This record gives sequence, structure tokens and C-alpha cells, in this order.
Amino acid sequence: MAGKTSTRVLLVTANIASCFEQPDTMLKPWITEFLKTVEDHEPQFIALHCQEVGGKNYEESMQHVEHFVRSLLNRGTMLPYDKIRVFLDEEYESAEKFTALGNLYFIHQNVQDVQIWDFEEKKFVDCLDRREYSGNIEDVPTKEKSKFPQEFFPECKWSRKGFMRTRWCLNGSKFDLVNIHLFHDASNFIAMEEFPSVYSLNRKRALEHTLDRFHNDAFENVPLFIFGDFNFRVNTHGVVQKLTNGCTPEDAELPNTGEKAKEYKDNKGKVQLTISKKTFRHSEHDTMFLKDNGSLLKEFDQEIDQFKERLTEFPISFPPSYPFEEGAGGNGSHYMKTRCPSWCDRIILDKAAKKLVDSSNGKVSYNLIGLNVTMGDHKPVGLCLEVAMGADDGTPVDEPVWQLREPGETTAVSEQPTPLEEESDPAKGTLRCVPQGIVSTRYLTSPTATPDSHIHVFRETTV
Repeated sequence: MAGKTSTRVLLVTANIASCFEQPDTMLKPWITEFLKTVEDHEPQFIALHCQEVGGKNYEESMQHVEHFVRSLLNRGTMLPYDKIRVFLDEEYESAEKFTALGNLYFIHQNVQDVQIWDFEEKKFVDCLDRREYSGNIEDVPTKEKSKFPQEFFPECKWSRKGFMRTRWCLNGSKFDLVNIHLFHDASNFIAMEEFPSVYSLNRKRALEHTLDRFHNDAFENVPLFIFGDFNFRVNTHGVVQKLTNGCTPEDAELPNTGEKAKEYKDNKGKVQLTISKKTFRHSEHDTMFLKDNGSLLKEFDQEIDQFKERLTEFPISFPPSYPFEEGAGGNGSHYMKTRCPSWCDRIILDKAAKKLVDSSNGKVSYNLIGLNVTMGDHKPVGLCLEVAMGADDGTPVDEPVWQLREPGETTAVSEQPTPLEEESDPAKGTLRCVPQGIVSTRYLTSPTATPDSHIHVFRETTV
């Protein structure tokens, strides 16, 4: 990297619930499209932020998460990325903390200067190897994770919505990467009443809460990239008015289900738009909403405007990311007729992050991934950019606090003061460091990895 003044970074957000609900048909094309994106851009640093890891029925589908991660790590495209950090919140039995978020970071072997922030020790630590933290990751100090307060949940159902933050120093430039999942629209009827809708106001409240928390915490303010499933929806009230201009509304019932609906008929009696709680169907659905990358809807993409003083985004020139058809019988380039298509999945920057990117004078690419491939109701969204290299600011760097050990070797682990017992299982190639009476942490090596490229898996489970 001699002579370079910037580092190529690929940021990807993906709500991957569908992949785990239909793993036989969805996981392979999803991984294929992601790898194509990596090959096209050849980034030195990849940040993949996933929401709904394990799917909506996570008790049944969580078993597929390990296969998903292994499939990514073991592909040839990813082998040059010899420094990895994976954080998977899988502790679904902990209702007050479970977010189902997954933050995956891959750093290319050509990058020699990269550190990750320890939120407990309040310093950067070297990122030198491959580590995966899964299960209960509450005590992992190199991430900050929080579920939104219960009073934020609009329907009093404490679902898995929150954020997970990491902080990086990449070739001398510091920045935060935040994975976020905000509240969805539960009813089309309520969403179309007015704008901003009650759902939009709840999303605004949660995002403001998150931004204020970062601004006012004990840590230095650094450039912020926040990307995830914001669930931002178009102004449904305005969209319906535009689509039904000159139409007559009539009460109706959906065939087969008897669900109450509203039909809008033109002057020839043809139904142009049908809306129910979970139905949004136009007579020319895909033509209307996919044409010119969703240009008809763009003027109604207004939720982000509420944050224009704090956040910015690169221009969107792709169609709405949700809700696409899914499953074996779905057409990946067609929308489901359930919600008004919207740009739910986004990559947003604060003003400092935008300045960091602009200072590199590098090319920026912001687009959907897999537009014509059936890979879930949410299309992943990717942003490839250049991050300017900064000067070393002298921030202390130390060894990672989760220190690997050889059998018989002891070491102090600063955030785990409880005495450790060490066990080894030569047959499985596993080291176990056991805080007495609390948790079991396993360090595993990949059977396909070369001797100098171990993947250390830290899985917290109740003893």
C-alpha cells in the first residue's frame, strides 16, 4: 500500500431474516451476490451489518447462522482477509437484551495498521487475527450493543430492535460503524393516515436517542457511519393521494381471507389500488414502482429529511430496497404486494464522516446488491468509498484483552477478573477458558484454515 493516501472500504447492510427462514433456496444466492460485490470493488476493509440474524423464528433458524458464517469465511474470495471480527447477538432467551444483530468485519492482508476500540479499557487494541464472538456477547468489550428502551416500542411488544457499535482506527483514521434496526410499519391503514405517521415518529425518536447517546457519552466524537435497516418508509399518505387522483374509494374485503380493505377505482370502474393492513397492490405494481429506479416514489422519501442537520447520505440512484419477492417461487426483481416499496436499508453518514470520505477524492459507489436475484424481501445495500489515511495520533494501543493462550500459560484478562480454569481437548483442537461457575468460552480453529490463519470462536454459554 506504499504511496496510497486512502483505503478502499466496502460497507454493506442486509436484513437477512429470509435467508434463515428458507436456507435451502436463499443462502447460496445471497452469499454469491455478496462475494460478487467484493470481487467487483476489491476493498481493503469490509463491514457487513446484518439484521434479524437467525430469522424471525430464531429459535428454529439460529442453527443455520454457523453455516452462513462458515460459508463466507471459507470462500476463496475472502481468504486474503486475514483479520476478522464477527459479533453475533444470538442470545434470544434474553428478552431485555436480544437484538439479533450481526456485525462482521473483514480486513485485507495488505492492511497492516488497524485497531479496534475497547469500550471498557477506553483504548484501541490491535486487530491481528480472526475472531468470532457469538451467543451471549454482552461482556465482549470491543463492541457496544443496546436494545431500545421498552417505552420506545410503539405496540408495547419488546421486539429485537436496537444498535451495535464498533470503533476503528484504520491506517490512522478513526471512525465508528453502527449497525441499527428501527421499527417497522405494522399497518398500511395507520401509515397512510398522515405524515409523519406514528411509526415514522417512533423511528425518529429511536434514532435521535441513539445519536444523542453517542454525542454525549464518555468517548471522543469521531466520524460516524450508521447503516442498517432503518425501516424508513415513503410518505404513504402522499403516495396514495398521487396514485389515486381521480379515483373513488370503496370499502371491500380481500378474497380468501375476508380482510377489510380499501379499493380505489378509476372512472371506468377498474381497481387501481388496493390497500389493507398488510396489502398494498397497484394494478401496474412493478412497472409503477421499479421504473426509473423508483423515481415516482423519490419525492416521498422524506423521513431522512428530519435529520438533515445531523446526517447526510450519498445520492440514491437505485430502486427501493423493500419488499421484494422471496422464496423458491419468487421473482427477485419484483416487489411483493404487501407494503409500499421504500428505501428501508441505507448507509448514512454524519457530517464528519462525509468530510473524511470527501477528503480522499475517491470514487463512491452506492447501490443495491442482487437486484435481479431472489435473495430475500430486503435487498442488501452497499457503499464502496475511500477513507483518507490519517496520521497516528498517539492513542495507546495494547494487546487485545481477550488474550489467546497456550495450554498451561496464564494471563490476566482485564475485563474478566474472575479466576479462570483452563481445559484442553486435543481431540477437538479446542482450548477452553472457564470463569469459575459463570460461562464457558471456547476458542476453536477452522478445520480448513492454514496453520497461520486460525479462526478463534468465542461462544458464551451458561455453564
